[in-house]
Amino acid sequence: MKIYQATAIFSVLFALVGFSYNVWRLEVTEHNSNVRSASFEMLLQLAELEQLVFAAHYDRDPQAGNPRVGWVKVGLIADLSISGGDVVRQRAEQLRASWGQHWEQLPTERGAADAIAQSIDATRLAVQEVLLTLD
Repeated sequence: MKIYQATAIFSVLFALVGFSYNVWRLEVTEHNSNVRSASFEMLLQLAELEQLVFAAHYDRDPQAGNPRVGWVKVGLIADLSISGGDVVRQRAEQLRASWGQHWEQLPTERGAADAIAQSIDATRLAVQEVLLTLD
């Protein structure tokens, strides 16, 4: 009878541990999936913003280098940065500040294009670092 009770108790404990691990693993997997999806979208938006910067500065194309489109992309990047952690969020805010400071000079001043491009690169590196840390 004692062996039966010990087996029953062990079975219940084993089931609880297994269930707890499964729930934890599912939560981590879901979190990683959300971060990964947001990160990939951020990388796409960063590439499109960089293309917009190059079109505005080097090609002086007012349609492809439209600053209103740039504002939308910068805002979307900032919104998506929430899922990337503190460093990504800080880099996205720095990108927003850099865009806000330099967008008007973008077509004419190389320094404005370089400052925005550097902010884009810093944000891209922060996103890549987050992706490397996922399980």
